Amino acid sequence: MHRWIDGYPTESIILSDIEKEGGYVIVENAMIIAYFAFLLSPGPTYDKIYNGKWLDNVLPYHVVHRIASYADFHGIFNSIMDFCFTIDGNIRIDTHRDNTIMQHVIAKYQFSYCGIIYLNNGDERLAFQKIVG
Repeated sequence: MHRWIDGYPTESIILSDIEKEGGYVIVENAMIIAYFAFLLSPGPTYDKIYNGKWLDNVLPYHVVHRIASYADFHGIFNSIMDFCFTIDGNIRIDTHRDNTIMQHVIAKYQFSYCGIIYLNNGDERLAFQKIVG
């Protein structure tokens, strides 16, 4: 399965998330167990979508990126989404086609599949959106 390679995400990407006030950690028993980015739109790779369409392409939205956690901890995705939806009711997320675990938790959290986006480097991602409220 395709995984992050070549040191991604780099320290500079994480620092950029933090500078944008969008880098978050989950702490349990004084240990960081997960990291994710929650960034306000616009997300440049979300400007164009192929083989589908966004649920809404007018309202502001947030994007969830770079979810990473220790495998021993469960329910991390739900905890992240529960937190994120307290901040914004319009959220987009994407994942690699081979990441079936992420696709499963995205679907289980009732995101809608919207189509395909392409990252700046040309890599394809499956794109999802959920709007509440």
